[in-house]
Amino acid sequence: QVQLVESGGGFVQPGGSLRLSCAASGSIISINYMGWYRQAPGKERELVATITSGGSTNYADPVKGRFTISKDNTKNTVYLQMNSLKPEDTAVYYCNAEVMSAGGYWNKYWGQGTLVTVSS
Repeated sequence: QVQLVESGGGFVQPGGSLRLSCAASGSIISINYMGWYRQAPGKERELVATITSGGSTNYADPVKGRFTISKDNTKNTVYLQMNSLKPEDTAVYYCNAEVMSAGGYWNKYWGQGTLVTVSS
């Protein structure tokens, strides 16, 4: 089994910064990609950013230029540096990863979510 554990959420004023972390653990053989999604109250879950095992990144338009996704392969950890935060960034942020675990099958996993609140 594979677990994704997020940390780093919290309350921040508009214009501020936060850094989210997500660590994958368990019977991991390989990770294809890791990424972040978010879900605001009353809205559907949406993509924020992803990063592949080779380091290719993809960002949703609303966060381009403000958020940066990175990873530490040695720790199976992905980070999301969020700068110039806006009230509309308020959401529960979920970590997502496609992982090959023991048994040789690829599966997608989700973390439990971490709340980010941007407000004055």
